[in-house]
Amino acid sequence: MINVTKTFLPPQAEYQAVLKQAWDTGWMTNRGVLVKELEGKLQTYLGTSNIIAMTNGTLPLQIAIKALGLQGEIITTPFSYVATTSSIVWEGCTPVFVDIHPDYLTIDETKIEAAITNKTTAILATHVFGNPCNIEAIDNIAEKYNLKVIYDAAHCFGVTYKGQSIFNYGDVSTCSFHATKLFHTGEGGALFCKPKYFETMFAHHNFGHDGPEAFKGLGINAKMSEPQAAMGLAVLPYMTKIISSRKQAVKKYKNVLIANGLQYLKVREGADWNYSYFPVIFDTEEKLLIVKYRLESQGVYPRRYFYPSLNQLPYLVNQKMSISESISKRILCLPLFFGMDDELLSKIIYGVIE
Repeated sequence: MINVTKTFLPPQAEYQAVLKQAWDTGWMTNRGVLVKELEGKLQTYLGTSNIIAMTNGTLPLQIAIKALGLQGEIITTPFSYVATTSSIVWEGCTPVFVDIHPDYLTIDETKIEAAITNKTTAILATHVFGNPCNIEAIDNIAEKYNLKVIYDAAHCFGVTYKGQSIFNYGDVSTCSFHATKLFHTGEGGALFCKPKYFETMFAHHNFGHDGPEAFKGLGINAKMSEPQAAMGLAVLPYMTKIISSRKQAVKKYKNVLIANGLQYLKVREGADWNYSYFPVIFDTEEKLLIVKYRLESQGVYPRRYFYPSLNQLPYLVNQKMSISESISKRILCLPLFFGMDDELLSKIIYGVIE
């Protein structure tokens, strides 16, 4: 069975060698040596600072909303994974959707100002499939209306924009280190923020602690464990090979499928992309369903990602988003992972073309 992705696993002996440091001390959580080492190495690799490793990729979103003191309405995208919207609702705020650009698939920055009210406190935008939003336009709008900016950068490990890590933009950026992601810690994530927010964000992810016996405010438990950090430290040395392999697979996909009329994600100018997903957009939902059925009959399992459009979630009042609703019905992510050979790629490509 070929799934839409496949977790990259380093040699088991290498993972165990890293984990042995925690094993020898008996220190499995509460910011042991491996979590601190991983944060340091990620800062160097990514060209970032003010990183907080966490136990999953959703908690950073929730903590960012809470720690920034956001209330009322948060402008966001309907085309993302459900965690983007559910985090807003979970923290007691109201998502206000703005439709997406039909090529970049990110929030349409030209429609944001029309959605701003006196209740708006922030913009939470997603860099879709690792493709950056129009950062300059969003930052200008946020400055004009005194709004905070959070970027859901779950898919963005290794992405740069105009020579800077994508995580250096916004008041807060978040990333997922889930096992399905380009870089992973099995389950995990991280929060990146401006220096002035770091202490507050850090306290929020550790029960609000200010030392072992004092508290500086409300917090929850979002700490990454040592076994998670060990996996990240074992995976990180392979990132060049992982990205190179995926890049070659994407190139082969595009050479054939785009030539056969399928629409593909337009990567924003100035971005150095990470080849995290390969989404294709069909003319109709009917064609997508036919392709999906035929591939699955051959043991290949693509994914309707993202589907449905988040404005249609059952716990929300539906706000019509025509472009996102249309794209979400017609987009399909084809399998993409490290080590795909020509035979497998040909099977998928020609399964689609048939």
